[in-house]
Amino acid sequence: MMLAGQPVGVSICYEDAFSSEVRAGLPTATLLINATNNAWYGDSFAPHQHLQISRSRGLETGRSILRVTTNGVSAIIDFKGNIAVQGPQFEQAVITGEIQPREGSTPYVRWGQWPLLLTALLLLAVRLLYQRHQGRQST
Repeated sequence: MMLAGQPVGVSICYEDAFSSEVRAGLPTATLLINATNNAWYGDSFAPHQHLQISRSRGLETGRSILRVTTNGVSAIIDFKGNIAVQGPQFEQAVITGEIQPREGSTPYVRWGQWPLLLTALLLLAVRLLYQRHQGRQST
């Protein structure tokens, strides 16, 4: 999708909770949009938690996010995951601000979950070797 001449990555509703879904449109997209209906959350912590999830996507992708909600928390999130502008919850509002389209790949965009998985496997191997070594010493 193009917006003002910029390729945009779009996620709908809770898709942005799955970083691999958002990562699929990168590194082509220069900014991200998340459109969601948070009405069913009601007056709970969930709309704020969903905003935190969106902030994580901005930080790990290095992209600004335009977040539009029905009655949750609409916001403009910068490429560092900071909230630049935030709308009020349960009120109709228009928020405005500036965003900077960005190119390139963060380590997460480049390698995804692989560094985390390899680190977990390495730690598991070290733990198993340690247990095996301890078992030999006690006999």
